[in-house]
Amino acid sequence: MNDSPKPLEIVHDEKQHTFSTVVDGYTCEIDYQLDGTTMVITHTGVPDPVGGRGIANLLTRFAVQVAEAKGWKIRPACSYAATWFKRNAEYGHLLA
Repeated sequence: MNDSPKPLEIVHDEKQHTFSTVVDGYTCEIDYQLDGTTMVITHTGVPDPVGGRGIANLLTRFAVQVAEAKGWKIRPACSYAATWFKRNAEYGHLLA
């Protein structure tokens, strides 16, 4: 039996400005606003029952990679995203 976790399926809803995934029935998400070509990350949310699994990290990394592919800069307006950029300095060139 294979007990390794399956990869997260992250959905980018460009109309609603969200990145989301469902883990054990709980929706985890990042909300952002688009200011020209700057993604302003306004909220990162992972419900407590599925917290501590690195989900916010994976969501943020996915959002950052999408922004980079689109040529956007990023302004981390929520505390989690700001801390994420401090821990992942290799993405500092994307900061607005």
